[in-house]
Amino acid sequence: MKIAFLVPDNRENFRRYELADPYFGTAPAALLDGFASLANQADAPEIHVISCAQKRIPAPKKLASNIWFHSLHVPKAGWLRSGYLGCAFAVRKKLREIHPDLVHAQGTERDCAISAILSPYPKILTIHGNLRLIKKQVGFRPFSAMWLQSYLEGFSVPRFDGVICITNYTKNAIEHEVPKTWVVPNAVDPSFLALGEKRMRRHEVKSSEINDSGFRSQVSGLESPPVILCVANVDHRKNQNAFIKALDPLAQSMSFEVRFFGSCPDDEYGREFQRMVSERPWCHYGGMIGRGELKQEMGGASLLMLPTLEDNCPMVVLEAMAAGVPVIASKVGGIPDLIEDGISGLLCTPARPKEFAAALARILDDPRYRKEMAGRAAHEATVKFHPLLIAKKHMEIYSEIAGYVSPAKVDAC
Repeated sequence: MKIAFLVPDNRENFRRYELADPYFGTAPAALLDGFASLANQADAPEIHVISCAQKRIPAPKKLASNIWFHSLHVPKAGWLRSGYLGCAFAVRKKLREIHPDLVHAQGTERDCAISAILSPYPKILTIHGNLRLIKKQVGFRPFSAMWLQSYLEGFSVPRFDGVICITNYTKNAIEHEVPKTWVVPNAVDPSFLALGEKRMRRHEVKSSEINDSGFRSQVSGLESPPVILCVANVDHRKNQNAFIKALDPLAQSMSFEVRFFGSCPDDEYGREFQRMVSERPWCHYGGMIGRGELKQEMGGASLLMLPTLEDNCPMVVLEAMAAGVPVIASKVGGIPDLIEDGISGLLCTPARPKEFAAALARILDDPRYRKEMAGRAAHEATVKFHPLLIAKKHMEIYSEIAGYVSPAKVDAC
């Protein structure tokens, strides 16, 4: 089966045109890893990754033995200001050369969805961020990029043959708009699964090695005091400022460090965040970090906390679970699909931020509970989010939509 896989190249998104190789969002990249692992099978898919860029940038012919890469140059006028028509025409031309069995668009945030619906082939979409739901929750400035893209999402979604929903949250929001929906979670980077296996193999600390505060000592491989990660771009939707205020009373009686990572805008919310962090010795802001740095932080973290007001399937939650890091997150959007409350993580109501402080105290006071929760989370990630498993589920959907019968099945008939 031949699949056209439309996905943004992050060299374009972050203007990193000097880089020699493309790189993608963590979820599409993990799915491509899964497709690559199918290369030796008799009915291995032929994947053609297509990305648009405003500059001519280096483009390797292949990303794996069964994965081709096509970088399409589209001048600036063909992007959002034209409703991505320039990208759509460039993609349509490339698709005529490839002649795929199916087109799979990744996300509605940029050009991929519009490019897919203007092609004549069977087409499906994966929604990563529900722009219209985010708009209802926090609002977008009129005529901003996100405001315009939310309207493009509303235009494009009903024109797909089906939508892959990474959580039931998305399915419930759009199932009335399209002929078919499937719920398939994102795949997680295999290196985080390996990190989780390594953490789970650590020798169990004896009760005598737990200090009087109830925290594990350095022999457990965790930082002392415990390190809490909060990884998300700083904004009202991610709710960092209320989260910091909620932990203030707990910080007076317990020792811990909260490390924030993500971009921070120079606006009223971002400036308040920076001020609050600078006033609290237990807070640290580390800016944007790459995947390698995040894995290093996960390796020494006691837990991850995400106090978001709205989210579909935050990858950092999957990555923490895979890495064997307990998660405390908001009971909103698609997060309850990922975490079984009290079993593989803890869920809190963001409108009641004191719940986060109570959950944190519960985890830090009970190292055994923390360890058991981490083990269950790592197991859940392995059996639910492994790239090979997610790739196989995608292949079933592709066959269903394209009406494809593999050569092996033809021979069997």
